[in-house]
Amino acid sequence: MRKLSLALLLLVFVLPCRGQNEVVDSLKKVLGATQPDSARVATLLELAAQYYRTDPEEARKIALEAREKAEASGYRTGLAKAHKAVGMTYYFQNNWVETLVNWKLALEAFKANNDLNGVSNILNNLGAVYFNGGDDKSALDNYLESLRVAEASKDSLRTVTALVNIGTVYLNKEASKPLAISYYRRALPLSKAVGDFDAYGTCAVNLGEIFLWKPSTSDSLKYYSPDSALYYFEAALDAYRHSSTGNVPFALKSIGRVYAIRGQYDKAVQYQTEAYQLALASDARLEMAQSLLSLADTYAKKGDIKQAIASYEHAKTIALEIEALYEMEAAYEGLSRNYAKTSDFKQAYSYLNLYSDLKDTLYNAEMDKKLQAQSLSYEIEKKEGQISLLEKDQELHALELKRQKAIKNGTIAVGVLFLLLAGGMFNRYRYTKRTNKIIQKEKDRSEQLLLNILPEEVAEELKTKGEAEARHINHVTVLFTDFKGFTQMSELVTPQQLVKDLHECFSFFDRLCEQHGMEKIKTIGDAYMAAGGLPVENATHAEDAIRVALAMRDFIAEGKARKIAAGLPYFEIRIGIHTGPVVAGIVGVKKFQYDIWGDTVNTASRMESSGAPGHVNISEATYALVKDIPDLAFTPRGKVQAKGKGEMEMFFVEPRQAGAQA
Repeated sequence: MRKLSLALLLLVFVLPCRGQNEVVDSLKKVLGATQPDSARVATLLELAAQYYRTDPEEARKIALEAREKAEASGYRTGLAKAHKAVGMTYYFQNNWVETLVNWKLALEAFKANNDLNGVSNILNNLGAVYFNGGDDKSALDNYLESLRVAEASKDSLRTVTALVNIGTVYLNKEASKPLAISYYRRALPLSKAVGDFDAYGTCAVNLGEIFLWKPSTSDSLKYYSPDSALYYFEAALDAYRHSSTGNVPFALKSIGRVYAIRGQYDKAVQYQTEAYQLALASDARLEMAQSLLSLADTYAKKGDIKQAIASYEHAKTIALEIEALYEMEAAYEGLSRNYAKTSDFKQAYSYLNLYSDLKDTLYNAEMDKKLQAQSLSYEIEKKEGQISLLEKDQELHALELKRQKAIKNGTIAVGVLFLLLAGGMFNRYRYTKRTNKIIQKEKDRSEQLLLNILPEEVAEELKTKGEAEARHINHVTVLFTDFKGFTQMSELVTPQQLVKDLHECFSFFDRLCEQHGMEKIKTIGDAYMAAGGLPVENATHAEDAIRVALAMRDFIAEGKARKIAAGLPYFEIRIGIHTGPVVAGIVGVKKFQYDIWGDTVNTASRMESSGAPGHVNISEATYALVKDIPDLAFTPRGKVQAKGKGEMEMFFVEPRQAGAQA
């Protein structure tokens, strides 16, 4: 019974009936007064939101009026929000096709307005609809794009939401559980920083579930760790106590599960009973059923079959009332198993039949969901095709109007020609001005090309002096990467695919370096080299390099998981980091290249070759600069033999788990 986060960022606030009526009356009163177009659109959208859940048809009528008003007045921001609002009305009717169509219109409108927050929000919502419809691939594509946009715009709130949702998609498949862990752990510190306790709790709960998960087809318990699960469940409990989402019972009963696994049954019963009492107090019947099921499992493990049966029966009654099928399935299975232990085989057989029938129903529901995903894709394509035809009709109509206008304008052609001749001198002036603009554009383009090759400071020195002097810099952190398995992969895929994969990786690495103030030095085949702390020295170069390296590692791991799932060849990455002095300068005459030299470069290369796939290996010199950073954890490797360097102290670095002691 896993808690999944759909965190749609729809931000629908449902008021109690009386309060809602007061808001509706107030908004209608505002609409009755004279308002500028933009204010009227905003009021209409606010009014539509009051009806999303209670009367979607009325909400749609109001949202369409807002869209018409925004379109007529040229209010582009309002138009984007109106498209979104229309989609919301379909969302609450579970009409996924119309929801997606309208939200895609909203997405294009937000893009046209360069509203990155709106773009990220809609992409995330699109992902949630695809996820609900069973199309994990489309969900993941939208979530990942939402994350990219949110990070680019430094929107922490939507970054958290995207990270949680990506983790949730990966959570569903055994092969991608490492990626789920990675994304949840990335979301944890950020969700705490923005004060999103529910997101923090969701990440922690799902991480706890992963560490209690046992594969059904393998004896390998790769992730199984009750201690880790307990750590995350307790972190979730603390977060949920600070939020108003009512998820405290879920965390409590999960903690109880861990204590039951440890054989500490009294403590397990204590937590699970508290979970039930809290759920009962707020009449949260799904949480009541789930808490009772956990309590029943604990009693069964303890050997108290009578109490186990009583708890299963109670859970079954609640689950039937609210039609919670998965909870009903668990109750039937538990009752069948425990009645058999009391030799009441009649009851055991009866519940076994109920369990078997419901299991078949749920299996069919899962198959229906997969078919629904395929149907959803087809219906969207068909709907978008209709929209394209409508747009084509509009284009043809516009062309016809343009043709008629051209005929009309022909009657004044002579007069226009005279005016053009009279304005000859003016046009000459405009030509000169336009030529200057072209020259300036080419100059700017050359400048940009130079900055793509050289650091800004070095490029400026080169332009000013005609040369750039080499410099000795005392403290620079150098990063090397190399792909393991790349050569073998090159024998299995086409050259075009190989270059495409390499371009995708190095483009991502380039963006990371730019975001963290690192300087890309060069690529050598499938190796990538970058440095922090140059050409302008700074105090964060070691930490910057580690942040970049960890993100590189996670990006390659994500690609590996996707390729494994698709049955394609993949490669892994080794990353090495060292800090020390370098000489930096420009080499070449025709093709400038900014490069660095010195023993620090060689040592960084040895850190990479002495590392391990999927790990970031750092030297003792780098470790000394970052060892006190609280959210980084280090694994000493002792003295490791490095080619040409002898034995050197090395450390693996990872993000520290939330709450772990240094």
